[in-house]
Amino acid sequence: MDSRLPEIDLVIFDCDGVLVDSEELSCRCLSEALGQAGIEMSTEQALELFLGRSTAAVIAYCRDLGRQLPADFLTDLARQVRETFGAQLKPISGVAALLADLRLPHCVASSSDLDRVSFSLELTGLANYFGRRLYTSQMVKHGKPAPDLFLHAAGRMGAEPRRTLVIEDSVSGVTAARAAGMRVWGFVGGSHYRSRDGGGLLRRAGANRVFASMTAFWTEG
Repeated sequence: MDSRLPEIDLVIFDCDGVLVDSEELSCRCLSEALGQAGIEMSTEQALELFLGRSTAAVIAYCRDLGRQLPADFLTDLARQVRETFGAQLKPISGVAALLADLRLPHCVASSSDLDRVSFSLELTGLANYFGRRLYTSQMVKHGKPAPDLFLHAAGRMGAEPRRTLVIEDSVSGVTAARAAGMRVWGFVGGSHYRSRDGGGLLRRAGANRVFASMTAFWTEG
């Protein structure tokens, strides 16, 4: 156990916006894909509605609008995201050094599908820090903000929820972690929070702490 987190046996990292700086990129792709399907939505609106949520939430949203997406929508979106990530995706600054120094068991729990998470981590040089300890919304019935994914990840890792710390950047993720009975820190260092009060959002959702740089991970506050 790392002595700097004396009551924690497991750290669960969200992927998008915590390990890789992908949220603005992926929401821009979603905005463009929806526009091609005749549904106007800005990147900012996509961030407000779907940050930290799975594509199932996008499908449900469109269904509630009475709009049917093309059969190949998700396939086309995934291709567009992959191409954009391949050209522009970067790791969150300082996260590799943090992971290299982290002595606690750790894993990923993401609303993105497993292929995208694996691709993102490989592309940014972070894959070796997690191996196969990748858990996604595909593996549970209900994605974030339900607690299912975090409880699944902790169960697979053999950790009790009350001794698990979650690192999240979204309201839905913070809500899910709190519902799972876990401690949760909100991270606001991704580019999608450059012009938004991420700290206020995550604190109101129940984050036990908010920090903006991975170099401040061990700092009190």
